[in-house]
Amino acid sequence: MYDSIIIGGGHNGLVTAAYLARAGWKVLVLERRDLLGGCAVTEELWPGYRVSTASYVVSLLLPEIERDLELAKHGYKVLPRTPSSFTPFEDGRWMMLGPDKEMTHREIAKFSQRDAEAYPRYEALLERIAECIEPTLAQTPPDLLPLPPSWRKRSLGGKIREARRGYSMFQALKQLGEELPEAIEFITGSARTILDRWFESDELKATLATDAIIGNFQPISAPGTAYVLLHHVMGSSGGARGVWGYVEGGMGALSTAIGKAATEAGVEIRRGVAVEEIKVSGGRTSGVRLAGGEEIAAHRVASSIDPHWTFEKLLDADHLPENFRRAVSRIDYSSASMKVNLAVSELPNFTCLPGNDEVNPQHRGTIHIGATLDYLERAYDDAKYGQPSARPIVEMTIPTSVDKTLTPAGHHILSLFVQYAPFELADGKNWDDVKEEVADRCVAEIARHAPNVPASILHRQVISPLDLERTYGLTGGNIFQGAMPLHQLFNLRPVPGWSDYRTPVDGLYLCGSAAHPGGGVMGACGLNAANEMIRDGKG
Repeated sequence: MYDSIIIGGGHNGLVTAAYLARAGWKVLVLERRDLLGGCAVTEELWPGYRVSTASYVVSLLLPEIERDLELAKHGYKVLPRTPSSFTPFEDGRWMMLGPDKEMTHREIAKFSQRDAEAYPRYEALLERIAECIEPTLAQTPPDLLPLPPSWRKRSLGGKIREARRGYSMFQALKQLGEELPEAIEFITGSARTILDRWFESDELKATLATDAIIGNFQPISAPGTAYVLLHHVMGSSGGARGVWGYVEGGMGALSTAIGKAATEAGVEIRRGVAVEEIKVSGGRTSGVRLAGGEEIAAHRVASSIDPHWTFEKLLDADHLPENFRRAVSRIDYSSASMKVNLAVSELPNFTCLPGNDEVNPQHRGTIHIGATLDYLERAYDDAKYGQPSARPIVEMTIPTSVDKTLTPAGHHILSLFVQYAPFELADGKNWDDVKEEVADRCVAEIARHAPNVPASILHRQVISPLDLERTYGLTGGNIFQGAMPLHQLFNLRPVPGWSDYRTPVDGLYLCGSAAHPGGGVMGACGLNAANEMIRDGKG
């Protein structure tokens, strides 16, 4: 008998397990794959080439998790990137942005002196908003909705806690003073509207706007896209606020470090085992049944997989209220992301900024391919009709520009995050039939700026939206375990009334990205869930 079983060994599940074990719980983690980490993994795809196959950069990981679990002691090390981004343009110009404020000012001034003056004010505003929002990520969100008693019963103590959390959030927002209306627009508005107001240079606006649609099946003009802009000034894992970094040894090194911390705390981890059913007795979870029939008893179960799998695949529908089942069935998993990983014999040699005999600044940060506002909008136009973008948006990173542990000397990994690639294709097409063709388009877009890339490719892995679902268990290929529009954020995630990591089944919790605060390698979902489970007790 375990105090808790954690379904899924992704980074959030491992965080939950580690904190429960540190509180004296007997914990078992069950991971379907032979590899720990979920999407934060490093795989040796080809002999001598180790690749962060899915997640590829880090910044949002909560500092308290790094500190409490002593991740550095277990091998976790972040390699900062300077500059943080490079945008090549087909007219021979380029733009670099990064923590070096003087360099960033010079780079933006090449396109607009007015924008160069405005950019520090824009960043400062985003940072002030982020500083107010960040504390809410590491807290259970207050549920102040007037839901009917039939939806969920609340104890008096629970209602008092909700009120306190709501007041805490009110006090945080109060700090914004006269900037509050503008902050609300950043949380609810469209990226394009805000960027058009702040800047005049299409080159700067498009470079920033690309970040607003990462993982979203929305155009930059859609309400809610501005919120993602805030993510890029949050976190400090890269060494400073908003500086995204590479994990030495790939993203799997982070998961390995959390796994070691969990094991050191007493967590038992089993890999290569699939859960087929969450067992329920008398309205309370009693453990799980594995593929093959083995049953394991536990007082509590925490699922780090998405709601579709948790509630519609592993749980008998009779154990859930009808209103909750309907809410779960309405969760939006819309996604249009794919990943292409390339092993190459040499660095990209950009036409606008030649040089690839050694690592140069243009190789270190995120490289934005296809950064004009119209380009971004047209790429979405294809996808909304069920077609992969004719000219896809590509964010390219080269982790080997700072991490020499991943490939043979002189060789490199190009990591391509691609949009838009709709999960549901029109005309009866299947991703298994078209994914290589779409990857060819991505390489062709890069070749417009770095013509040497196609001939330098030694190996290629293409992860389509369908592969994201099959390999990583991400319903609809959604990298956030559920889309993140406004109606699926904060106290509405995963569904209204159940944002506190608990579920209608007593003893069953959610601890993955499907819960607040959502996607991203931050660990907050796992930490918050552990705190609520510890509050409820072992059982």
